[in-house]
Amino acid sequence: MNKEVSFFNFSIQKILTKDQTILNQARIRLLYYGLWLAIIGVLALVVDLYLGHQYLLASTTTVLLVSLMMLFKYLTFRPRWTIISHILLVLATMLNLSNVFITLQTVDIITAQVVLLIIIFSFYMLGQVSGMFYSLMNLIPVLMFLVLEYDSSYVISIKPLVLDQSTVIIAVCANFILIIFMHSHFYTAFIKSMVQLKATAEERGELNVELEKVIEKAEKSAQAKSEFLSIMSHEIRTPLNAVIGMGNLLMMGNPRPDQKDNLEILKFSANNLLALVNDVLDFNKIEAGKVVFENIKFNIPDLLQNVCGGQMLKAQEKELDFKVSIDPVLRDKIVIGDPTRLTQIIFNLVSNAIKFTNTGTVWVRVKCVEDRHNIVGVNFSVKDTGIGIEKQNLEAIFEPFIQESITTTRQYGGTGLGLAIVKRLLELQGLQMTVVSEPGKGSEFSFSMEFPVSTEHVIIHEEKPDKPIGVSDGMGSLRVLIAEDNMVNVMLMKKLLSKWGVTPTVAENGERAIEMVQYGNFDIILMDLQMPILNGFDAATEIRKMRDPKKANIPIIALTASALFDIKERVFSSGMNDYVSKPFKPEELREKMLSLVATIS
Repeated sequence: MNKEVSFFNFSIQKILTKDQTILNQARIRLLYYGLWLAIIGVLALVVDLYLGHQYLLASTTTVLLVSLMMLFKYLTFRPRWTIISHILLVLATMLNLSNVFITLQTVDIITAQVVLLIIIFSFYMLGQVSGMFYSLMNLIPVLMFLVLEYDSSYVISIKPLVLDQSTVIIAVCANFILIIFMHSHFYTAFIKSMVQLKATAEERGELNVELEKVIEKAEKSAQAKSEFLSIMSHEIRTPLNAVIGMGNLLMMGNPRPDQKDNLEILKFSANNLLALVNDVLDFNKIEAGKVVFENIKFNIPDLLQNVCGGQMLKAQEKELDFKVSIDPVLRDKIVIGDPTRLTQIIFNLVSNAIKFTNTGTVWVRVKCVEDRHNIVGVNFSVKDTGIGIEKQNLEAIFEPFIQESITTTRQYGGTGLGLAIVKRLLELQGLQMTVVSEPGKGSEFSFSMEFPVSTEHVIIHEEKPDKPIGVSDGMGSLRVLIAEDNMVNVMLMKKLLSKWGVTPTVAENGERAIEMVQYGNFDIILMDLQMPILNGFDAATEIRKMRDPKKANIPIIALTASALFDIKERVFSSGMNDYVSKPFKPEELREKMLSLVATIS
């Protein structure tokens, strides 16, 4: 309804609005023009009846005329077509039945027309339920009158009126005009609706085509983004592998104290750069829906000690109190879940707490909130006395690449992905993060998880001192083939393996690696994946096809700086035994080499 319509409005254009459907607009037009026709017809009847000295019927018709004029005015001021339709149908029903039973005491062509008008009008204007109601309200009494008149003459004390022929002609013509007008009007509305429906269907079809194009473009864009990140990761990780690797080698060479300090700075900066790259790649993997949660056995206290052990050193560097509290109930329980992702969540929370706390304390609390024999509910909480978060920024800090403010970003650095990764990892498991924070006083991040409990018990091993990285463990006799095209990485691997007493053979591409395996004897292959002529995947596949079982089953470890989501599956499907991501930890590579060689031998 148009709110600007004044009481003195008589225009139909001001009561029609764009938000009305074609059907409702047709109903309003029918009332508008139909009332005009009805007023003209009834006015003609009033004049004819007065001229014919039918004063009682003329008075009744005058009342009907005034009612129609009032309804027309109400329609042009407030187009509430439903109410007006009901009023018209009630008036028509009363007039029809009074004519049949009292005024005329007969059923003639005019009565039949009025009943037909009521049936058509009620169904078109108000729908099936109201149409049936008003139709039966008129049909049943008229049929009852016909039965009574047929069975015995219907006589009441009031003498029926006899209409002049002119009155009958006017009434019949007016009714036929209204019937034709209603059918014509709604037929036109029906055709318009069909045309609009067809146009809408065609428009939707075009929109669906456009939507498919947009979706396809978005998918290509997402794929391009993933490929770009993977390529950038490879290009960044490759030199970073050399930086971290050379740093590790220099640290193993008993450097002077001043050199050691410089190497620590180099190592710290390289690890920070690696953490930034890993954050971006992890977030990209989560957004692409490529995260698969593992279900393996682990001990929560052991996991917390490993996570917090390294973080404690950072806290001590900032002279912060670092307190870890673990519920004793959990110490002898082996639970089933994904320790890698849980480590990632806790690491990010603790790292943030230390980063944004200048003085005071960081608490890590793990509490068993429910113990149902085979299921344990655990609440994890990380609290600090840091800078805190404004209330209006609590939602924003979980958005990717966003920190609380530009000042925070400049002062503390980082990608702003840590909390976004935490939130996504929890949401993928159907969990929510709870945050309580007060600016200047600190923040507390907490979440709860349920873990199935294994029947195994924790076995406490005696701690043995780690063997120095330079000790060979009998590796000096190993025949190692390195398939690598990057000369810096080749030099790094040679220096690293020399620390273990190993002198490797180098193949500059996959094709050369196959030739060397065919004509030489090796105990293990360290295979780069992205090489010219023949890549590592195809080279490994060809080696596995060799006729000599010993050569075909030689252990192969993939060395990759790639971050493609399906890299793990591709490594194993090509026949390789394991993989190590660059930059790698020397001890991790050594352990895998020894384990695979021992298994084969």
